[in-house]
Amino acid sequence: MSIVVLISGRGSNMQALLDAGLPVSAVISNRGAAKGLALAAAQAVPTSVLEHRDYARREDFDAALAAEIDRFGPRLVVLAGFMRILSPAFVARYAGRLVNIHPSLLPAFTGLDTHRRALEAGVKLHGCTVHFVTAELDHGPIVIQAAVPVRAGDTVETLAARVIRQEHVVYPRAVRWFLEGRLAVERGVVRVADHATEAQWVFADEA
Repeated sequence: MSIVVLISGRGSNMQALLDAGLPVSAVISNRGAAKGLALAAAQAVPTSVLEHRDYARREDFDAALAAEIDRFGPRLVVLAGFMRILSPAFVARYAGRLVNIHPSLLPAFTGLDTHRRALEAGVKLHGCTVHFVTAELDHGPIVIQAAVPVRAGDTVETLAARVIRQEHVVYPRAVRWFLEGRLAVERGVVRVADHATEAQWVFADEA
């Protein structure tokens, strides 16, 4: 029972999955320059690149991407900093087995520049969310969230650094739950079977 990870950049969440011993069967990127490809290759994980700019239409790229994913027969497809909006047909193909991590406490701050927007809004808590992917951008049933306090004097960089540390905690947890068959979606809400010792939320009151 394996997973395929999609990346566009440095691949830090991909690395967290590998460090957790999760069964990553392949890493695929839409950018040949993505630094995460070298990290995966260094750990003998198969990698491939499909440059989205080589395709005239989003649907054509997504069809090629799906064909490449399916070569590895994964149980789960994991978006780890994959900076592409996926077509409804692609999302439907992997419905219920496609997850993403977003750097905010959804449903707040969907889209880009989440840390800057959180600081500008003056929120006191920020964080990250693992969720099942649906056709609506940055929506879908929430699996787990981690919150960090927004501190006086925080910059985009300092806040982002605290959030990503929590991403590396909760993403492997969520993926393991899925592979263990412990996740169920009931009326749009994710339930985790037997999670007495592993909550669906983390609050990191870091110094």
